[in-house]
Amino acid sequence: MSEGAPAAASAKMKADLIAVIPNLRAFAVSLCGNPDRADDLVQETLVKAWSNLGSFVEGTNLPAWLFTILRNIYYSEYRKRRREVADSDGTIAAKLATAPAQNGHMDLLDFRVALQQLPNDQREALILIGASGLSYEEAAGVCNCAVGTMKSRVNRARNRLAELMRISSSFEFGQDSDWHTSLDPMLAGQRFSRTGSD
Repeated sequence: MSEGAPAAASAKMKADLIAVIPNLRAFAVSLCGNPDRADDLVQETLVKAWSNLGSFVEGTNLPAWLFTILRNIYYSEYRKRRREVADSDGTIAAKLATAPAQNGHMDLLDFRVALQQLPNDQREALILIGASGLSYEEAAGVCNCAVGTMKSRVNRARNRLAELMRISSSFEFGQDSDWHTSLDPMLAGQRFSRTGSD
């Protein structure tokens, strides 16, 4: 335990911090596109959160607080690393890829490549809403923007992903019925309409 950690941190708070780690990692991977760097970002986020736990009001939205810390760390470092050579067209990443045996795995790789081609604001909006389970209001708070802006970013991200992956129906994406269900435009529309997104 860190010396800076508050002595009053409850067992529930510690358990809640641990429970958010998978979602933090998914968000970090979506931002930086590198699983190893994502692990570092999550670790830095947890260290910073733990040392500032006294400023967090227990019972409020812990995941949103942690996502905000992670995002701030990422963009602070991004500004410092602007002069590094970027793999913007994915040429280097493409050379590292190996052809998988299953179509579903290939689709996932294509999805990851397409996801990294989205603008940062759209990519993070999609991950916060679609993968991390935050509401539009919570995600807007993390990104410090209006709820309408967050909805617009998610919509544009979904449309752009479909364009990049040339998907016009769920049956063009993999062989698994689970993928068909999760990507079916009608079902997705129903899911989003239930959350009041569109």
